[in-house]
Amino acid sequence: MHQILNFIDGRSVPAGGGRWLDVHEPATGRVYARVADSDASDIDAAVQAAGRAFEPWSCLSPAERSTRLFRLADLLDANLERLALAESVDTGKPLSLARSVDIPRSAANFRFFAGAALHTSGETHEFDSGPMGSAQSPGARGVRAFNYTLRRPRGVAGLISPWNLPLYLLSWKIAPALATGNTAVCKPSEVTPMTAALLGELSLEAGIPPGVLNIVHGRGPQAGGALVTHPNTPTLSFTGSTPVGRWIAREAGDRLKRVSLELGGKNPFIIFDDAELDGPDGAIATAVRAAFTNQGQICLCGSRLLVQQRVYDRVLAEVVEGAKALRVGDPLDADTNQGALVSAQHLDKVRAAVDAARAHKGTVHCGGRSPDPSELPERVRSGWFYLPTVISGLEQCCPVVQEEIFGPVVTVQRFETEDEAVALANGTPYGLAASLFTRDLARAHRVADRIDSGIVWVNCWMVRDLRTPFGGAKQSGVGREGGQEALKFFTEPKNVCVRV
Repeated sequence: MHQILNFIDGRSVPAGGGRWLDVHEPATGRVYARVADSDASDIDAAVQAAGRAFEPWSCLSPAERSTRLFRLADLLDANLERLALAESVDTGKPLSLARSVDIPRSAANFRFFAGAALHTSGETHEFDSGPMGSAQSPGARGVRAFNYTLRRPRGVAGLISPWNLPLYLLSWKIAPALATGNTAVCKPSEVTPMTAALLGELSLEAGIPPGVLNIVHGRGPQAGGALVTHPNTPTLSFTGSTPVGRWIAREAGDRLKRVSLELGGKNPFIIFDDAELDGPDGAIATAVRAAFTNQGQICLCGSRLLVQQRVYDRVLAEVVEGAKALRVGDPLDADTNQGALVSAQHLDKVRAAVDAARAHKGTVHCGGRSPDPSELPERVRSGWFYLPTVISGLEQCCPVVQEEIFGPVVTVQRFETEDEAVALANGTPYGLAASLFTRDLARAHRVADRIDSGIVWVNCWMVRDLRTPFGGAKQSGVGREGGQEALKFFTEPKNVCVRV
């Protein structure tokens, strides 16, 4: 059985305590590997290694760091098939999705921030303490000076990533941290550890020195908790659930650490009656993709479909047909659209949510169950599958509408006016992403401005530009990632005032 080891100081090592966790293939339900079950001692070893590596890494020129990150991006491209297969086996997602999205976007993350590190700029401000100047104290009277602001890496970054997009979201954190001169200790999900381990191996091949990138596997409370509370991780970036994010915020706040928290979502997908409904990029086809891509296990999924009254019946009927047309099966099959859910526990959570919808008098139009084993290929008949599910008839206050399910389940609600659409869209504790479809450009700008969300897509979904800020409002998170926001997050500003 394959053993997935920690990657500390450039070496693959088991957990110090000698403990292991089983790693399952979701499509079959069978154990296919063991991963190191690490604790605070392993985290401490990784943080110490990162601390030793920090000064030489941060003293390299941006061009030297950039060259290594570009090389790592090239290695991800060169190992596309190997990495995509590992991601599919680990997560249960279709191999075609891992091949076309997860791995290419991971390489793009490294490539983007490798380039961004070469184009950062500082700020300068002239200072004049004369009668019309900007002096803030009497002691500065008569002084002329200029200020310039430097940005310096903060040290060892603690990076914690989730199981739904394992390599993609981990690279989203590692790339800006390393590009700006920090070193990193990463804690990937113990449920999907394989591609993180492979990334460690490739980092050495790319010329990233030992200790700059460290990967420690294990459970959240033990390994992840130790990384959060370690005294020498001043910067923390976390993607995961809102309850865990609250705990990290409390612990980090008590220790005055800088944190970025990308948390849950319950994202509205709004279709107005003037929207373009037809075609592969029309509202209906896009709504199906937004609801069910990666089995609905994406924080950006459009899990709440809000449809204006005049087109409600048509949209509901065609979304149901679209959901039924998705092929559920072996993720390694090229024709599979829907793979397995990530774990037996998560499958139970999705089932419980649909049962709750029925209890609240919701109408389940399709799905609402796991497929019968006879409906699946023989290899995956013991896997953790759930059919794409469409539910209508639930009130806004229903927990199924309010709480993140993170599975192949979409609720459908109708509205009549623009104000009602905005009220429904904003009527949950979350504010991560939203989509709206309309041909009225004025309405598009007006509604986008009124929705409480970190990102709003107009007539599209999941179109990502790495230069733009990414993150959520309300209980969807704190801070932003991406572009200049990420470069600023991982650096400390220092102002220097020079008297002329």
